Amino acid sequence: MEEGGWLALTDDELLFRIEALGTPHGQDARLLEVVRSDRHFFIRQEAAKKIEDTHRLKEHSTDRHIGQILVRVMTRAEDIAYLERLVAESRHIEVRKAAEAQLKLLLDQRNR
Repeated sequence: MEEGGWLALTDDELLFRIEALGTPHGQDARLLEVVRSDRHFFIRQEAAKKIEDTHRLKEHSTDRHIGQILVRVMTRAEDIAYLERLVAESRHIEVRKAAEAQLKLLLDQRNR
């Protein structure tokens, strides 16, 4: 790995590296560095989409760009309380709307 890790890459190089990841990739730690960085929101979103352990994104739910990605991958019944909290507390309408949509899906599935 080059000096400075992935954050030393240009935006294009970093995006290429992120998009080239297969699954499983074992690069969640590096991807989280990108998510936590001040890189362009699109690059941070793409990194968030590739994180395999999506529960690691919960600490970034207040970031509207990451919060939208997080709620879209929540599918388990135990995530309902978390989604309800986001709907009630998020100050970003995009996160609230995404959480509401995912919550509706989960509740509809549970009621079948």
